[in-house]
Amino acid sequence: MPRVPDFGARAARYDELRPADAAWWELFELLVREGDLRGRRVLEVGCGTARNLIAMARRYPETRLYGLDASQAMLETAARNVARAGLSDRITLAHGYAEALTPALFGRHAPFDHAIFAYSLSMIPDWYQALAAAKAALAADGRVHVVDFGDFEALVPAARHLLRGWLGCFHVEPRVAFVKSIESRLMMTAPKPRSGRTVSMLPGRYAFVLNCPKSEIPALAD
Repeated sequence: MPRVPDFGARAARYDELRPADAAWWELFELLVREGDLRGRRVLEVGCGTARNLIAMARRYPETRLYGLDASQAMLETAARNVARAGLSDRITLAHGYAEALTPALFGRHAPFDHAIFAYSLSMIPDWYQALAAAKAALAADGRVHVVDFGDFEALVPAARHLLRGWLGCFHVEPRVAFVKSIESRLMMTAPKPRSGRTVSMLPGRYAFVLNCPKSEIPALAD
């Protein structure tokens, strides 16, 4: 399938271009606080430079972490960052496409407990298939965590135009259909018993955060 260009030299400076400011940490907290990641097997799909993986490893010392990315340049940067953080024994990286995700890419047979998409669905060509692959790679009680761009409909038109143009420089396309699906099928319905599902839309509809059991994923991709 066609892919966006690799990040090449940009990968080494990617964290400078998208810094971990207060807004980033706020979204990180929203992403991880609803799921008990302690001592679990956690996969990040589209791990980039491993910034999230390193932050989670430091937060949850007993957690085993895995990162998948389609960009070899990003993974090389991630490997350097992980080694520099002294976490190579706890974070395993693999090169591959999210749509073809399986535990075997990491030399595993056992499924994962959590799958995290942090601003990566908007960069994955077939994001429906990526969600389906994540579901198949999770344990029966596995959970999916997503944070990504919203539809920006609460922003003024000029701001929407500028933001979409800037995101285009990073091969990012907000998944508006996914946002609408979340609103119509999840935000307007009560969670299933003991599902622990949470959905948040950030001011300006700039971004959304979703935490749900894998059993609710099919409803999002119909």
